[in-house]
Amino acid sequence: MSSAEILSNAVKSGHLLPAAADNIRSWQSVNLPDWARRSIDELVAGQAWAELNDRFYRYLEFGTGGMRGRTMGVVSTSDERGPQREGGSPAHAAVGSNVLNDFTLLRATIGLYRYVTRHLAATQRFDRPKLVIAHDVRHFSRHFCELAASAWTRLGGNAFIFDGPRSTPQLSFSVRFLKAHAGIVITASHNPPHDNGFKAYFEDGAQVVPPHDKGIVDEVNSVPLSAVGEFLDIQRQGVVVLDSSVDQAYLAVAARAALDSSLFKRKPLKVVFTNIHGVGGISSLPLLRNAGIEVTEVPQQAGFDPRFPTVKSPNPENAEALTLAVALANERKIDLVLATDPDCDRMGVAVRNRRGELELLTGNQIGALLADYRISKLKELGLLPAAGSLRAVLIKTFVTTPLQDAIAKNHGIKVINTLTGFKWIAAKMRGYEEALKRDILAREGIAMDYDATPFERRAKLLLERSTFLVFGTEESYGYLPNDLVRDKDGNAACLMFCELAASARERGLTIPECLDELYLKNGFFLEGVVNLYYEGATGAAKIKRILETYRNSPPKAFGDVGVSKFEDFGRQTIVDADGDEIPRQDLYFVTLANGYTFAARGSGTEPKMKFYVFGKAEVRTAGELPAVKAAVRAELNRIRALIESDAKARAES
Repeated sequence: MSSAEILSNAVKSGHLLPAAADNIRSWQSVNLPDWARRSIDELVAGQAWAELNDRFYRYLEFGTGGMRGRTMGVVSTSDERGPQREGGSPAHAAVGSNVLNDFTLLRATIGLYRYVTRHLAATQRFDRPKLVIAHDVRHFSRHFCELAASAWTRLGGNAFIFDGPRSTPQLSFSVRFLKAHAGIVITASHNPPHDNGFKAYFEDGAQVVPPHDKGIVDEVNSVPLSAVGEFLDIQRQGVVVLDSSVDQAYLAVAARAALDSSLFKRKPLKVVFTNIHGVGGISSLPLLRNAGIEVTEVPQQAGFDPRFPTVKSPNPENAEALTLAVALANERKIDLVLATDPDCDRMGVAVRNRRGELELLTGNQIGALLADYRISKLKELGLLPAAGSLRAVLIKTFVTTPLQDAIAKNHGIKVINTLTGFKWIAAKMRGYEEALKRDILAREGIAMDYDATPFERRAKLLLERSTFLVFGTEESYGYLPNDLVRDKDGNAACLMFCELAASARERGLTIPECLDELYLKNGFFLEGVVNLYYEGATGAAKIKRILETYRNSPPKAFGDVGVSKFEDFGRQTIVDADGDEIPRQDLYFVTLANGYTFAARGSGTEPKMKFYVFGKAEVRTAGELPAVKAAVRAELNRIRALIESDAKARAES
């Protein structure tokens, strides 16, 4: 029986999705490399229908920030498996339209090149499109980096890469520093080892937002599979490998995350640091050591390893990922643990409490502590007025704790809430930058070189004529202190938190005691998350059902707690504190009758549905704080269980 007949019969019997069969036939009709053709034939002959459905039921979506997905199948073929590459990587990324592999990566690169070329022509710039690429340590990351750079230069552009892995925030900075037109990071952040990703950045150093995002998506989707064949061989000639000067420029900017470096001399710090097998050690270590901080690395996790063998997940949000670091800190009697994820845009911490135990903080708690410290320190240094200023802003996402809204309000500064994703925070920063440039051009008749203007001068001008970023943060362990980087920065976050720790030590406080201070000033806030994982084609359908039923049949109550307000960000017009309209998105914000709230959205990076739950209560005295914490935690857990039960029922409806 021929392959075509086997596919037709599999569709008729319900084993193979029609869309998957169509994409398989399409891939078989083009001039694929022999190994790829043999791999498809092997899966078809073996009737691996679930695997073929997951690999081919759609094209890996190039969303508004790029794409992320598996590079290795659940079932691998003999050609894909071996011989292995260095680091235990298979010989080839899995073949398939819904997989990040050479073919889908080249479609993305060609589409990005076409869009940048068109954008330059539309803005009367006729330079060769200039691209910077960084990559992490994952399976195929270096290969994908060189493949994209090779294709870009062969298309007619200039491509710049690093001599090895680098962090995501360094790529963001380098796009601006090198005055490139676009950037790419090859990473899947903290996803499982079998995943990788392609994140696209624009000339401001941020991930793309409207109108560029849709334009790039359209260009990528218009690239036929037949167009990638000529670029499958990597040609390194013409690709520029960057020297150490770019690293030093980034480190100099990241070092500005410390507002008062004299603290490190007055209160010397010791920390345990782990990069969890990723790139964090490349910049975080010199940044901390140059500040005079004594750093002890976790030796089992210091080396690059795409398998992340010492953890279940290379995610500093998870306590398990910090087990080795916490053990080492207890052994060495060190009070602070810092951890970064594989591409070092996120940072997690463990801190010593008054009982002598190390406890992990959440991303919301870390962000709140850093926000309050930075606002207070900027006032102390005279960079912010003592009473605050509505031209100073804390930018956060809607799904980040409202404790930070309260902190900013009590400090007299503005808060902007954005959609989930640091690109939206960066988009607000770009608006403030452009407003200042327009003002200076109108008043003084000169074009401002924003990046070359010293920080103190930039801050003063922004406070006078535009809006000054005090801090950018999101609940998923992302923090940004610096406007010359336009993505969350795990390197700078490490240094920021060390400054906070030194300040607390100088005041004779533990970090948890600093957190309690915030609760006494602003009220007690507690957050929880419900993650419902749904893999593959059937999983995508379940996530879609949850989102659709929330829109078409909004929840009225959860147990005995009624819904007092339901906001649909995909249908309603919602504006931020600047009066700018929030782009439409499948995000729902629900206010409950007990004052608790939650947000519901599909994850943009993983196959899951996410619910962010927020509880709060007033606190009058320090003595009642323990009881308030316990009561809010109990009610939050009850609400979470009700939300999860309702969502699971909707998924199966």
